[in-house]
Amino acid sequence: MIDSIRVAQYADFPALRQLFLEARQHLFAHLANPQFLLDDFDRQTTGEHILLACDMDKQLLGFIAVFEPESFIHHLYIAPRAQRRGVGTKLLAALPGWGERNHQLKCLKNNERALVFYQSCQFQIVGEGSGEDGDYWLLQH
Repeated sequence: MIDSIRVAQYADFPALRQLFLEARQHLFAHLANPQFLLDDFDRQTTGEHILLACDMDKQLLGFIAVFEPESFIHHLYIAPRAQRRGVGTKLLAALPGWGERNHQLKCLKNNERALVFYQSCQFQIVGEGSGEDGDYWLLQH
Protein backbone atom coordinates (compact mmCIF):
# COMPACT_ATOMS: atom_id res chain seq x y z
CA MET A 1 0.00 0.00 0.00
CA ILE A 2 2.59 2.62 1.03
CA ASP A 3 5.21 3.20 -1.63
CA SER A 4 6.97 6.14 -0.02
CA ILE A 5 7.10 8.51 2.91
CA ARG A 6 8.78 11.80 2.16
CA VAL A 7 8.98 15.44 3.11
CA ALA A 8 6.11 17.43 1.60
CA GLN A 9 6.93 19.87 -1.19
CA TYR A 10 4.90 22.91 -2.15
CA ALA A 11 3.64 21.01 -5.22
CA ASP A 12 1.94 18.58 -2.80
CA PHE A 13 -0.07 21.32 -1.09
CA PRO A 14 -3.21 21.13 -3.29
CA ALA A 15 -3.72 17.45 -2.38
CA LEU A 16 -2.75 18.10 1.27
CA ARG A 17 -5.21 21.01 1.49
CA GLN A 18 -8.01 18.85 0.10
CA LEU A 19 -7.34 15.95 2.47
CA PHE A 20 -7.11 18.32 5.44
CA LEU A 21 -10.40 20.03 4.52
CA GLU A 22 -12.34 16.79 3.94
CA ALA A 23 -10.99 15.07 7.05
CA ARG A 24 -11.85 18.03 9.28
CA GLN A 25 -15.33 18.35 7.78
CA HIS A 26 -15.93 14.71 8.66
CA LEU A 27 -14.28 14.78 12.09
CA PHE A 28 -15.94 18.00 13.22
CA ALA A 29 -19.37 17.39 11.68
CA HIS A 30 -20.86 17.70 15.20
CA LEU A 31 -19.85 21.39 15.47
CA ALA A 32 -22.42 24.04 14.65
CA ASN A 33 -21.41 25.91 11.49
CA PRO A 34 -17.76 24.88 11.19
CA GLN A 35 -15.93 27.33 8.94
CA PHE A 36 -13.27 25.24 7.23
CA LEU A 37 -11.36 26.56 4.22
CA LEU A 38 -8.83 25.01 1.84
CA ASP A 39 -6.13 27.45 2.90
CA ASP A 40 -6.52 26.48 6.58
CA PHE A 41 -3.84 23.89 5.87
CA ASP A 42 -1.28 26.57 4.99
CA ARG A 43 -2.02 28.64 8.10
CA GLN A 44 -2.08 25.70 10.49
CA THR A 45 1.12 24.06 9.27
CA THR A 46 3.35 27.12 8.86
CA GLY A 47 6.79 26.35 10.26
CA GLU A 48 6.02 22.66 10.73
CA HIS A 49 7.83 19.62 9.36
CA ILE A 50 5.37 17.78 7.11
CA LEU A 51 5.77 14.21 5.97
CA LEU A 52 3.40 12.51 3.58
CA ALA A 53 2.72 8.95 2.56
CA CYS A 54 1.95 8.01 -1.03
CA ASP A 55 0.94 4.80 -2.74
CA MET A 56 2.56 3.31 -5.85
CA ASP A 57 0.44 5.60 -8.04
CA LYS A 58 1.79 8.63 -6.11
CA GLN A 59 -1.65 9.23 -4.61
CA LEU A 60 -1.70 10.83 -1.17
CA LEU A 61 -2.54 8.39 1.65
CA GLY A 62 -1.98 10.71 4.60
CA PHE A 63 0.29 13.24 6.27
CA ILE A 64 1.76 14.23 9.60
CA ALA A 65 2.78 17.75 10.64
CA VAL A 66 5.02 18.31 13.65
CA PHE A 67 6.34 21.46 15.30
CA GLU A 68 9.86 20.15 15.77
CA PRO A 69 11.21 22.55 18.46
CA GLU A 70 8.63 21.12 20.87
CA SER A 71 8.23 17.66 19.26
CA PHE A 72 4.52 18.46 19.08
CA ILE A 73 2.46 16.53 16.56
CA HIS A 74 -0.04 19.08 15.34
CA HIS A 75 -1.80 17.04 12.66
CA LEU A 76 -2.06 13.43 11.56
CA TYR A 77 -4.67 12.74 8.91
CA ILE A 78 -5.16 9.63 6.81
CA ALA A 79 -7.32 9.40 3.68
CA PRO A 80 -10.47 7.34 4.35
CA ARG A 81 -9.45 4.67 1.82
CA ALA A 82 -6.12 4.18 3.64
CA GLN A 83 -7.32 4.10 7.24
CA ARG A 84 -6.61 1.04 9.37
CA ARG A 85 -3.81 -0.06 7.03
CA GLY A 86 -0.74 1.05 8.99
CA VAL A 87 -0.26 4.43 7.31
CA GLY A 88 -0.51 6.44 10.54
CA THR A 89 1.87 4.11 12.37
CA LYS A 90 4.44 4.40 9.57
CA LEU A 91 4.15 8.19 9.46
CA LEU A 92 4.77 8.36 13.21
CA ALA A 93 7.79 6.06 12.93
CA ALA A 94 9.22 8.26 10.14
CA LEU A 95 9.35 11.36 12.36
CA PRO A 96 12.84 12.67 13.08
CA GLY A 97 13.76 11.62 16.60
CA TRP A 98 10.94 9.07 16.91
CA GLY A 99 11.65 6.90 19.92
CA GLU A 100 14.33 9.32 21.16
CA ARG A 101 12.20 12.38 21.93
CA ASN A 102 9.00 12.72 23.93
CA HIS A 103 6.49 13.57 21.20
CA GLN A 104 3.18 15.04 22.36
CA LEU A 105 -0.19 15.67 20.75
CA LYS A 106 -3.75 16.58 21.61
CA CYS A 107 -6.56 14.11 20.90
CA LEU A 108 -10.17 15.19 21.18
CA LYS A 109 -11.94 13.20 23.86
CA ASN A 110 -14.84 12.42 21.55
CA ASN A 111 -12.46 10.93 18.94
CA GLU A 112 -12.36 7.48 20.49
CA ARG A 113 -10.93 5.77 17.39
CA ALA A 114 -7.95 8.12 17.41
CA LEU A 115 -7.37 7.59 21.13
CA VAL A 116 -7.34 3.80 20.68
CA PHE A 117 -4.89 4.23 17.77
CA TYR A 118 -2.52 6.45 19.74
CA GLN A 119 -2.61 4.19 22.76
CA SER A 120 -1.76 1.23 20.49
CA CYS A 121 1.29 3.28 19.42
CA GLN A 122 2.38 3.57 23.07
CA PHE A 123 1.10 7.10 23.72
CA GLN A 124 -0.06 7.73 27.27
CA ILE A 125 -2.45 10.34 28.64
CA VAL A 126 -0.45 12.94 30.56
CA GLY A 127 -3.04 15.71 30.84
CA GLU A 128 -6.27 17.15 29.54
CA GLY A 129 -7.72 20.47 28.51
CA SER A 130 -10.35 22.27 26.52
CA GLY A 131 -10.05 24.19 23.26
CA GLU A 132 -12.25 25.70 20.59
CA ASP A 133 -12.82 22.24 19.08
CA GLY A 134 -13.74 20.64 22.42
CA ASP A 135 -12.21 18.78 25.33
CA TYR A 136 -8.99 16.92 24.61
CA TRP A 137 -6.44 14.54 26.08
CA LEU A 138 -2.77 15.51 26.06
CA LEU A 139 -0.84 12.41 25.01
CA GLN A 140 2.87 11.69 25.12
CA HIS A 141 4.99 9.01 23.46
